[in-house]
Amino acid sequence: MNIKFKKHLFDYLLLITAGIFFLIGANIFKGERFPEFVVITAFACFYIIWGFYHHIFHNSFRLKVVIEYILIAFTLIFLLKIIIYP
Repeated sequence: MNIKFKKHLFDYLLLITAGIFFLIGANIFKGERFPEFVVITAFACFYIIWGFYHHIFHNSFRLKVVIEYILIAFTLIFLLKIIIYP
């Protein structure tokens, strides 16, 4: 196993667990547009907060990283919104 991955194991397990809960929530509300959108938005917000935590805790927090996490989260929301609201 990669040394860097071992160092950040808790962080990645937390993100994977949230991703699993996101998939379960998206599956529970399948076909219901608004609750599905709320689940997607909640996961995107969690992803941004997780990114802040991860980089602050490991002293690699930079403005460029913040912008990257926010843009990835908004891209996720945008793409999944297109899929949910055809």
